[in-house]
Amino acid sequence: MKKDAEDYFVHESSFVDPGAEIGSGTKIWHFSHIMEGAQVGKDCSIGQNVSIGSKAVIGNNVKIQNNVSIYDEVILEDGIFCGPSCVFTNVINPRAFISRKDEYRKTLVGKGATIGANATIVCGNELGEYCFIGAGAVVIKDVKPYALIVGNPGRQIGWVCECGARLKPVDTENTKFICSCGKKYKLTDGNMIQDNKK
Repeated sequence: MKKDAEDYFVHESSFVDPGAEIGSGTKIWHFSHIMEGAQVGKDCSIGQNVSIGSKAVIGNNVKIQNNVSIYDEVILEDGIFCGPSCVFTNVINPRAFISRKDEYRKTLVGKGATIGANATIVCGNELGEYCFIGAGAVVIKDVKPYALIVGNPGRQIGWVCECGARLKPVDTENTKFICSCGKKYKLTDGNMIQDNKK
């Protein structure tokens, strides 16, 4: 996907290596580095001091705040929010004196998810769509769609709507939820799904 320079914005202090793919409408701000082979979608906002690795994949409409590194084998689907200084990893047991580039573990962040400031996502885990990772949380296992995660180690304390508001049950069995935005959800077999029934 070759793009003309006018299709996206790159601040003069940042570097986009030849071979990086950048979608139209994306803005790359101060002191950032997009490496050769990286894939960045359309209409993204890449904040100050962001590094994106050569095997990282970023979808459309993703917002990455300041001081975030997206390493190889990290995949961000569409509409992800990465808060300031949140952390990804790609090796489970790093040592400075041992090369483990053939041991990278994939991290997949599902559509619409939010990762709060200073949260840490340990590699090899999958974050479900529209989940919400609270500021400073440490994620060490898979996260269900719409789950609200806080603490160290990260633990689920509730559910959130697509809009980001916390969901509250509307029945005594705690299986039906309605958000203030009007979206309806139901808990089935431990998983939150949208209830589109009228």
